[in-house]
Amino acid sequence: MKKAIVLIYILPFFCSLFAQKTDSVPTPAIFSGVITATNNGVSLIPSFSLGKPALLFDLSLGKGRLSFDPMLRFGMDGKPWAFVFWWRYKLLTNPKFNLSIGAHPSVVFRTVNTSTNGVGKELLAAQRYVAWEAAPTFVLSKKISVGLYYLGSHGLTKDLIQSTTFLTLRSTFSNLNLSKQLTLTLIPQVYFLKMDERQGTYLNATLILGKKNFPLAISSIVSQAIDTEIAGKELVWNLGLNYNFYEKYVRRP
Repeated sequence: MKKAIVLIYILPFFCSLFAQKTDSVPTPAIFSGVITATNNGVSLIPSFSLGKPALLFDLSLGKGRLSFDPMLRFGMDGKPWAFVFWWRYKLLTNPKFNLSIGAHPSVVFRTVNTSTNGVGKELLAAQRYVAWEAAPTFVLSKKISVGLYYLGSHGLTKDLIQSTTFLTLRSTFSNLNLSKQLTLTLIPQVYFLKMDERQGTYLNATLILGKKNFPLAISSIVSQAIDTEIAGKELVWNLGLNYNFYEKYVRRP
């Protein structure tokens, strides 16, 4: 696993060598993201779910094919839930097929009850992981795509899940017109999850209802276990209010 950890830290530098442009046209830097307030912090990996109101920051800072995509999760009480620091690189980009790879270090926070001299108190424990991903996507039209997504991760201490495999088949129906102003994005997927010796299969769908040229949207995630040995609720769902932003920066000569 030491090699995997080293790869996560050198990946952005390695990929940046291939991301350089040979022409004189400046490549814009992109800063974008979604900030979500939700009634239920849901994770596709059941043991990572918060299970109570949460505030999510999904950010992206990129230039060319390389991007840094931090995911910062907090409970509404201000306590950190999870920090994930993705580095992603687009290996292939064309009108019909895209392939991206990525890796990250992450920290998941858990509340631990302890007792000192008979006095109970809560401590925040940090659980550290490393992970890697691959995402091939076939583009069927401007609004429809299908693809696979693979995620592998490893716990960095012996008290954590040592090996996680996540594999999903998903499709994306984006910006479907409900009216002249309203659009709907639907992302259904079926996925297989294995954590050490336990495994399960699940159905999941994400819905986003938005208004054209307006930064706010309403989202919902619904996840249903089909057959699983992994602890967690069989049916989870949430509602969220999303704020979207997108900024482009070009260095002037």
